[in-house]
Amino acid sequence: MDRRDFIKLTAITGTSATLASCGNPEHQLIRFVPDEDLVPGVAEWKPSICPMCAAGCGITVRVMDADVETTRNGQAGVVTMGVAKKLEGNPKDPISRGGLCARGQASIQITYHPDRLTQPMKRKGARGSGEFEPVSWDAAIAELTSKLDALSGNQKALAYLTRPHRGRRIALAGEFLKGFGADTPIACESFGDEVLRRANAISFGHEQLPTIDFARTRFAISFGADFLGTWNSPVAQSGGYATMRQGHPGSRGAFVQVESRMSLTGGSADDWVPVKPGTEGVLALGLANVILANKLRPADAGRAGAAIGGWAAGLPDYTAAKVEAITGVPAKKIERLARTLVEFQPAVAFIGGAPLAQTNGLFHALAVNALNALLGNVGQPGGVFFTPGHVKFEVRSLKSEMLASAKVLLVDDANPVYEAPKAWKVREALAAIPFIVSFGSFIDDTSVHADLILPDHSFLESWVDSTPESGSLEAVTTNAGPVMRPLYQTRPTADVLIEVAGKLKTPVALPWKTAEEVAKSTATASPKPLDPSPKSAAKFVEAVFDGDAATYPFHFLPYPSLQFGDGSAAHLPWLQEMPDPVTSAMWSSWIEINPQTAERLQLVQGDLVDVTSSQGTLRAAVMIYPGIAPDIVAMPAGQGHETFTRYASGRGVNPLAIVAASTDAETGAPAWAATRVKIARVGESDGRLIMFAGEMREHPHEHETR
Repeated sequence: MDRRDFIKLTAITGTSATLASCGNPEHQLIRFVPDEDLVPGVAEWKPSICPMCAAGCGITVRVMDADVETTRNGQAGVVTMGVAKKLEGNPKDPISRGGLCARGQASIQITYHPDRLTQPMKRKGARGSGEFEPVSWDAAIAELTSKLDALSGNQKALAYLTRPHRGRRIALAGEFLKGFGADTPIACESFGDEVLRRANAISFGHEQLPTIDFARTRFAISFGADFLGTWNSPVAQSGGYATMRQGHPGSRGAFVQVESRMSLTGGSADDWVPVKPGTEGVLALGLANVILANKLRPADAGRAGAAIGGWAAGLPDYTAAKVEAITGVPAKKIERLARTLVEFQPAVAFIGGAPLAQTNGLFHALAVNALNALLGNVGQPGGVFFTPGHVKFEVRSLKSEMLASAKVLLVDDANPVYEAPKAWKVREALAAIPFIVSFGSFIDDTSVHADLILPDHSFLESWVDSTPESGSLEAVTTNAGPVMRPLYQTRPTADVLIEVAGKLKTPVALPWKTAEEVAKSTATASPKPLDPSPKSAAKFVEAVFDGDAATYPFHFLPYPSLQFGDGSAAHLPWLQEMPDPVTSAMWSSWIEINPQTAERLQLVQGDLVDVTSSQGTLRAAVMIYPGIAPDIVAMPAGQGHETFTRYASGRGVNPLAIVAASTDAETGAPAWAATRVKIARVGESDGRLIMFAGEMREHPHEHETR
């Protein structure tokens, strides 16, 4: 879609607005007096923060004057105002350092999206029908306030469901709930990192994601972390990786990727090491065993080593031969990798993604942490750091039973109907809640079930803030004001919560009066004390996969896509039309199958197959993909929304819909990579697999004869 289609810019100037009406006053289009001083044709760059993930990249926004159609006091008209035209990374920001990913670039479409909600909406049809009617802000806030007042004596019946923001907005929600007498916010996140945070608390005393000092390391080994694409802080990590590879004349850093399915990051590695799902931590301890057995490094690994069973004895259960039998990685390669880690110092290991989404995920994270401690790189140049100033707000991870007692549910930037496993029965839980309010800017799979929608400003129209969890060796706190005036009758969610708090029969006292004050406040929190000690020293226990291997022969690997992440960006057309960098597919869903497996099943590119787990069946087109093991099939997440604007509704399928409700045995975090499936061919290609170049090969018909 042409960028100009996202904002209605008129060619009306001077008195032409009234002249065009041909003397009919009821058709007159009025030119309103501008609310700001602008220099025609001159751009201004204003700071802001990208909202597309938790990385908190600082950006600059190119703002210029434009004529915008608007309505004031019921009168249609035109006003000249400054509008955002382009987003770029902020060179002064410690996280982005001038870079910006594709999702960040596309986020400008949130503001100008044709399906964006422009005012409060009230349900008038059945739940889920999508039938809403406009309502005034006064009426909407009055209704919400009355519903909360009606909970008098039953304050625990208020639930607040959100995405785990890293800014002060979650602090506001927490204070509102605490003052009201309700429980803490509930966080909903498809591909979360709860397991890694827990492991880091145990190993290092930091319950947060790590910052990898790529720029100063000589050798990096990643266990499943797609750090150049979707994991943690991709823009910051990409910049550091570029320095590692090309920023030191005469010394090019080396990189090894360990994973079951070749990711965008894996395609950039010097050595890609396939491993059996659920065994990654065993490989990490196999490397440690070689180092210990050959006395290549001092054996002391502090609390990280003490968290691993058998560490003091030299890890006898993780010899190279035993590790080969478990992981499938040859013993000789294990020996070579271990010696390389010691030879090329500083070296660093890290883990993320699918290895942590197994029923034994915490073990894998603790194993990689112990390997790092053995290498002596924690807090050292080229190693693992933890960004100072991080504040962890108290939230509860979504579990199916949490919504059972709710009478009023507030949904803030979360879409659990799409993201949560169907076994959790979130849709059914919502149907039983008497009153649901969404603060979303769009009608999505969850907000379509709301009784009231109070649309938020876009991030370009709001005060925004960020205290990133990782991505910088120094503490980072950023806030920025609106770069443009609101286009519609929307309001900042922070202002709405503050107003409601003051209008309750028993007002909730909050330390802020406006959204601006919230964004500018100091990030503080007092979470419950964390016991950093594990239940017992970690030992390898085989991962448990849902589905019998005889019936469901393939490991199923959903993964966050570069374009859509967990699916929250699927409504942006620039991202829909962006080809996947590995397969070149776009506007669609697909199932990735190894060429040997495809040949055995008599499948060709584009064939339709049913992918079935114990939880249900999806139909998708086959993508022949050599970067995946024969016993694994993979599918990108992000598509498959039932309701999410004209660009994402009914497009593709949602792989999370057939994922079992398995969890990590220690933390209870979703084990979204622990499901097995079977595949059955149902027909030839019907055109649903859309490729950027049409074919995967450069000359697909070179061997044909005529």
